[in-house]
Amino acid sequence: MASVRLEKVCKAYGKHAVVHDLSMTIQDGECFTFLGPSGCGKTVVLRMIAGFEQPDSGEIWIGDTLVSSPARGVFLPPEKRRIGIVFQDYAVWPHKTVAENIIYPLTIQKVARTEAAERTSKTVAMVGLEGLGDRLPFQLSGGQQQRVALARALISRPQIMLLDEPLSNLDANLREEMRFEIKELQKNTGVTILYVTHDQEVALAISDRVAVMDESGVVRQVGAPDDIYEKPADSFVFKFMGVSNFIPLEWRSGNVFVKGSDSVLNCPLDAEQIEAVRSGTLVAGCRPHDVELSAEVSDNSGVVRRAVYLGSIIDYRISFGTVEIRAQKEIFEALTKSRIFREGETVGLRFLDLKWFREEDLAVAAGAAQ
Repeated sequence: MASVRLEKVCKAYGKHAVVHDLSMTIQDGECFTFLGPSGCGKTVVLRMIAGFEQPDSGEIWIGDTLVSSPARGVFLPPEKRRIGIVFQDYAVWPHKTVAENIIYPLTIQKVARTEAAERTSKTVAMVGLEGLGDRLPFQLSGGQQQRVALARALISRPQIMLLDEPLSNLDANLREEMRFEIKELQKNTGVTILYVTHDQEVALAISDRVAVMDESGVVRQVGAPDDIYEKPADSFVFKFMGVSNFIPLEWRSGNVFVKGSDSVLNCPLDAEQIEAVRSGTLVAGCRPHDVELSAEVSDNSGVVRRAVYLGSIIDYRISFGTVEIRAQKEIFEALTKSRIFREGETVGLRFLDLKWFREEDLAVAAGAAQ
């Protein structure tokens, strides 16, 4: 297997810069995810690593091999990079059986028939397709077709696997099943995986590390999934990683108020944070599940504007000063503690885990909760 190293990689289409000065190392055997909104350039990064696109500048290394460097005139074609790639639309041959699809790369490589048959059998078993070798793709479910694509990518024993939104066409249950299959495959094979997605749940579930990219292709944060979620580097990461509330603040009469209102945000602040509130540069952020609701009216009180039953949770929208707060409570807890609130009720709010963001976040915070 191999590591992947990008050094000051840039890519533009005309005057539109998609990737700018990207430097990053993906470790050997790591499952690394590029996570970001559509159009942020994450797939372009994957295509440059695969060799389907050439960078305008910078260098790309796979293990100890330099595979792309415009300055040095180096460009190794895709077939020589020892990669496996799985696309969003599976790209399995409709006229070939499962076994024929999977063995195809070995046929191109002219691997001996006996060895090819043995490797095909092992790979079929590895992805859980035993007994389906003679079926055509139309006779398979979406999840089974995706397994065929994974097996075809694995059979060549690649140094790295590149997965481009491979689960987006599957239903919710299959997506959940397949993300665990991918993680299990990585454990069993030790292959380095580069995964591209806009799906936060998949990224959190399968990744050793995640790179969060914004709409401009800038990497905002790189880290382990729990660090990305619990310790966001800025408001973009916090907002992108899940439903979020932003509360603009101001200092008046020795108290912290929700900006432009008489609602007091009653929460502990250190001296540095108080100074930031005084200067108008501090914004509070929290997740819906970190807002505790009670029937007791206090300085932190709001009015329920909407209550929606979503199966396992109740989703509330609550007017709090000049903003609207999202709060989510598990239905079992709400029923056992008699904490189901109706539209129009005034409720007390307690914030269990506030995050703090600075002046650059004020524009994001000015609107309603996202």
